[in-house]
Amino acid sequence: MTNSDMPDEAEAKFKLLVDAVMDYALYMLDPEGRITTWNSGAQRAKGYTADEIVGRHFSCFFTQEDRDSGLPETALRVAAQEGRFEAEGWRIRKDGSRFFANSVIDPIRNDAGELIGFAKISRDITERRERELALFQAEQRFRLLVQGVKDCAIYMLDTDGIITNWNTGAAAIKGYGSDEVVGKHFSIFYTQDDRDAGAPERALATALAEGKYETEAWRVRKDGTLFWAIVLVDPIYDEEGKHVGFAKITRDATDKRQAQEELEETRSALLQAQKLQAIGELTGGVAHDFNNLLTVIGGAAEMLRKVDLPEEKRARYIDNIAATVERASTLTGHLLAFSRRRAIRPEVIDLNIHLDAWAEILSRSLGSGIALSVKASAKNARVEVDPTELETAVLNAAVNARDAMPGGGDLLIETRDAVYERQAAVAIDITDSGTGMSEETLARVFEPFFTTKPIGEGTGLGLSQIHGFAAQAGGIARISSRVGSGTTLTIILPKVDKTPAAIQQKGELASIPPGIKVLLVEDNIQVLQFAEQLLDDMGCQTVCASNATEALVLIQEQSFDLVFTDIVMPGLSGIDLARQLYILAPGLPVLLATGHSDQLVGGGAAHLSVLSKPYGAETLSAAIGTLIAASVISSGSNVGASTCDP
Repeated sequence: MTNSDMPDEAEAKFKLLVDAVMDYALYMLDPEGRITTWNSGAQRAKGYTADEIVGRHFSCFFTQEDRDSGLPETALRVAAQEGRFEAEGWRIRKDGSRFFANSVIDPIRNDAGELIGFAKISRDITERRERELALFQAEQRFRLLVQGVKDCAIYMLDTDGIITNWNTGAAAIKGYGSDEVVGKHFSIFYTQDDRDAGAPERALATALAEGKYETEAWRVRKDGTLFWAIVLVDPIYDEEGKHVGFAKITRDATDKRQAQEELEETRSALLQAQKLQAIGELTGGVAHDFNNLLTVIGGAAEMLRKVDLPEEKRARYIDNIAATVERASTLTGHLLAFSRRRAIRPEVIDLNIHLDAWAEILSRSLGSGIALSVKASAKNARVEVDPTELETAVLNAAVNARDAMPGGGDLLIETRDAVYERQAAVAIDITDSGTGMSEETLARVFEPFFTTKPIGEGTGLGLSQIHGFAAQAGGIARISSRVGSGTTLTIILPKVDKTPAAIQQKGELASIPPGIKVLLVEDNIQVLQFAEQLLDDMGCQTVCASNATEALVLIQEQSFDLVFTDIVMPGLSGIDLARQLYILAPGLPVLLATGHSDQLVGGGAAHLSVLSKPYGAETLSAAIGTLIAASVISSGSNVGASTCDP
C-alpha cells in the first residue's frame, strides 16, 4: 500500500465507524445549517434516509414553536461563538411524531480557523425523560400528600438532628412556620427536663441502633404549652446505604390521653361504687352471723351466773362458748384472708383422713335433713394446704349444697386421683341432689359477693373463698350443674410427697419452763386481764404494762425471760418495742400478738415470734414453748425461774 492510499482508507474506516453508531444521530451541517452527511443512527432516530434529508436545513427537525422563536439559528450562532451548543427539547420525526432529544452542536474549522460547518450529535432520550417526569410527578404527589396531612407532623432531620423540611401538619401541631423552624435542632420541641436528660440524642441513637425509635411523651409547642405526643423516628439511607438523616413523625394524642384518663377515673369511681355496694352486702351477712354467735355466748354467760347451775350444764355452756368463739375466729379469719390480711399456714395433710375426721362436725352443722357421706377413692391424698382454709372451703360448699336442698337431700364428699397441669393431683368432689343452677348463675358463682340468697342470709364470699383457696394452694376450683339435676363442686389440689404434720390433741397444753418471768404489754384492759390470768394459770410470773413506753421503763428495772406484747397500740407499736428490745436486750424472746397477719412483721429470728388472735391457753402455751426452745438453742443459755432475778 502506498502513502497516497492511506487517507482514503482511513476516511473509509471512519465513515464505517460513524455509520455503525445506531444510538446517536451523527451528521454534519454546512455553515448555513444544511445537512451534508447522515449516518444510520440519524436515520433510525429521525426516520429520514440520506437521500431524503441531505441538502435540507436541520431546522426541519424542530417544532414550529422553536422555529418561530429562532432556536435553530440561535443554536448555530452560539456554537460558532462559544465553541459548543447543548440543549434538550422536543424534536420532530419524519412521520410527525415527537421525541425528546439531547443535542450537541460543535463548530468545524479548517486549519486557517475558518468555519466550514458544524458537527451535530443527537440522542433520543424520550424514555429517560418519561422516567424522570414520572419520578418528578410522584415526588410532587408525595409532597402534596405530606403537605396535605394535617393530623401528623411529618418532617426530616439531617444526621445531626437539624430540621430540613416541614409539613403543614407540623405547623398545625407545633405552631411553627417552616421559615421559623427549618435549620434548628429538633430538641426545641422537648421539655427542659428531657433535654437535660439527653432524650433527643438518645432518640436518634436508638433509631440508628435499632432501626426505629417509638415513644409517647410530653412535647412543647411554640407558645410553650404541652401536648402528649406519639413519636416515631426512622433513619434514612441513600441508595449506597449511607446514613443521610431521619424521618420524623409526631402525632398529637392529647385528646386520646385525656379520654383514657377520664375512662380510668370513671372505672376507678365505678370500682369504688362496687366496693361500697359490696361492703353493704357484706356487713348485712356478717352482722347476721355475728349476732347469732353473740346470742349463744351471751345466753351461755347469763346461765353461768346462776349459783345453783348443775356442773353438767355449766360444763356444757362453757363448751358452747368455746365452740362459738372458735366459729367467730374462723369467720374473722375468713374475712381477713379475703382482704389479704391473714397469713396462710400450709400443712401437709392426708385428705382422706382429714375429711373423714371432720365429717361428723360437718354433718351436725348441716342438720338432720342432709344425708352426708364421705368416700375416699384417692389412693394417695396428701396435699399441702392451710387446714382452716380447707375446712372453710368444704364447709362453704356444703352449706351452699344444703341451701340448694331445702327439703333435704344427699350430699357426697369424695376424693379421687386426678391430673392438673400434667401433675398428679387430688380432686374433692362435693355433689348434691339439689335444684341445680342456670348457665347465667354458673358464669358468676366465683365472683366475690355474688349470691342468689335473700339479703341477710349470705355474704356471697363462700364460692369466692373456695376459688381463692384453690388458687393459693396451686390448684383450681370448678363447678358443674344443671337445673333440676344437682351440682358438683370440684376442688383440685396438687399432690405432695411429704409426711403429714402431727395432729395435736385439743385440750393439751404445751410444756413451758416453770416460773418464767413474762412482761405482758397490752393496751386493752379486758385483753390484758385475760392474758394475765392465762399466764398465771400456766405458772408464769407476770408483770403488766399498758403501753410500750411503760414496758421500756420496766425492762430497765427488771429482768425478764420473755416479753408478750400486742402489735397495735397507741404511740409505740409492738414492732417498735421489739426493735428497741433487740438493741437493749439482745436475745430476749419477744412474742407478738396480732389480729392481722404475721406477714406484717416479717422477721424469722429465733428470738421473735407471732401469735394470732384470738388465742387461748393451748395456742399461747405452744407459742411460748416454741419460742423459748428456739431462743435457748440460739443462745445456748438456760431459761427458767432460777434465772429470772437480776
